Amino acid sequence: MKQLEIIIGSQMGGTEYVAEHLSQLLADLGVESQLHEQPDLQQISFDQPWLICTSTHGAGDYPDNLLAFIEQLAASERLNQVRFAVIGVGDSSYDTFNFAAKNIVTLLQTKGATLLLPQLEIDVLGDDLPEDTAEQWLPSLLQAWKSA
Repeated sequence: MKQLEIIIGSQMGGTEYVAEHLSQLLADLGVESQLHEQPDLQQISFDQPWLICTSTHGAGDYPDNLLAFIEQLAASERLNQVRFAVIGVGDSSYDTFNFAAKNIVTLLQTKGATLLLPQLEIDVLGDDLPEDTAEQWLPSLLQAWKSA
């Protein structure tokens, strides 16, 4: 893996911390990553794997900064070359827990993209910090990319 495209959907900034933490860990492992805080499909490589880190806003909605990107994905014909993983950060006390993460997985798969491993669902009500949970998951993600 030469580079990882990290696409961030964050309304309040918490999910951004998770993405930045993983980016730093990847750098320590010699893996480059490109953070996309205002993602634009035209600026994201289809040849590199994507890691989408998103929270859920409101009643199961995407964060505001991700809306234009979601529209671009929805308008795309096929995304067969895209390989991706998703981290959802949410609060399990809501009925719409991690809906944005679940919905982006469905959207990308209907466009032909390949999900590398089941999405990680982080509950902010848990004992661990979201960044720590993501860090524990990172080896599984790296292994999935090597196997793909």
